[in-house]
Amino acid sequence: MTEFFTTVPSPIAYEGPDSDNPLAFRWYDANRVVGDRTMAEHLRFAVAYWHSFNWDGFDIFGAGTLDRPWLTGGRHPMDEAKTKMAAAFEFFEKLGAPFFCFHDVDISPAGSTFRETAANLDEMVDEAAAHMERTGVQLLWGTANLFSHPRFQAGASTNPDPEVFAHAAAQVANCMEATHRLGGANYVLWGGREGYETLLNTDLKRELDQMGRFLTMVVEHKRSIGFKGTILLEPKPFEPTKHQYDFDVAACHAFLERYDLIGEVFVNIEVNHATLAGHDFAHEVAAAHTAGIFGSIDANAGDDRLGWDVDRFPVSVEQMTLGMYEILKGGGFTTGGLNFDAKLRRQSSERDDLFHAHIGGMDTMARSLLAAHAMLSDGVLSTAIEDRYSGWSTAFGKRVMAGKETLDGLRDHVLEHHEPERHSGRQELLENIVARYVERAR
Repeated sequence: MTEFFTTVPSPIAYEGPDSDNPLAFRWYDANRVVGDRTMAEHLRFAVAYWHSFNWDGFDIFGAGTLDRPWLTGGRHPMDEAKTKMAAAFEFFEKLGAPFFCFHDVDISPAGSTFRETAANLDEMVDEAAAHMERTGVQLLWGTANLFSHPRFQAGASTNPDPEVFAHAAAQVANCMEATHRLGGANYVLWGGREGYETLLNTDLKRELDQMGRFLTMVVEHKRSIGFKGTILLEPKPFEPTKHQYDFDVAACHAFLERYDLIGEVFVNIEVNHATLAGHDFAHEVAAAHTAGIFGSIDANAGDDRLGWDVDRFPVSVEQMTLGMYEILKGGGFTTGGLNFDAKLRRQSSERDDLFHAHIGGMDTMARSLLAAHAMLSDGVLSTAIEDRYSGWSTAFGKRVMAGKETLDGLRDHVLEHHEPERHSGRQELLENIVARYVERAR
């Protein structure tokens, strides 16, 4: 078998914070126990097949720049898919990543008919199963690509043509079955073009109803095939459509409530999508936990000066600490994990740059875990919040929330009492405390 990453040792080892080896972990120690779990169990890292192995660095302004010998072309598409998969599993094994994620078209080429496409996917699932058995790498989630092909120019489940809806449904059925066969922990639906550009040609209610019907059918299919994983919907604002129906966690929650899908469908939150929606990563996690729909994370980062989905690898320990804090506060992952839906910069063209990017991302998340766990254990933020809302624990506060007060009654209360005291929110103090925990996380 051809070895693609000949300059990289196997596996990448943990050497500690003082190491200057660029091909070693400084913070991610898979077996280190943090609280009641190991780092590997807390973080559940996954590699995104698409950015790492399907993309050669091309963008709308230029051709690919990355050294990707498994994408050279000139071979039978199935032979190329098998070569690419061999490279991917070599990478997973050398990195020590416990999981990977894929779209159907990432691992298997499309055929001239849907029947041929389905047969190709079946064959590549068998290929993946053999690699998984050999390496021990598992599948965090699978998903169908319902946005790249021209047939999806006006969306998939929200398309004005029921034939396109049917094609999307067939594709999801096949991909969910493939995910089930590979023991996937989750199945994700990312509505890449589930939205609209203008109301001049859009029936908004009809499209939302179609999307609701589609997700209901997905849940029904999950039950019919015996898939035990979690169904995840991924919030995504703007790009590529002007008005995305799955804009953020709050929009997804409202949608799931409307179509009676609470408890059946949860959310896969991407950090860069959160910032594009005008939110912080931590906010989206907290909103998901509050709504009871938290599922999994796509760990990446945006760029404050670029208003699109740039999918950088995470490097800010402070930003990720606040997100990890909310994840831990909510109980941590169950079936979900941290998938690096991130891509290299086009000038990072060497093959081993893929390792440097993932090592940096894994170390960033590991250090963020340490800081977040320490803050949670010490109760520094929870104590401040408890103190700030202490008035609601008084007899008066409890009466209000128990529905034992009316507006008239509260007006009488205010007439009989002095102006309420003001209390500092102490935001700067709390930000300083977070900074100290980030600095000393070891």
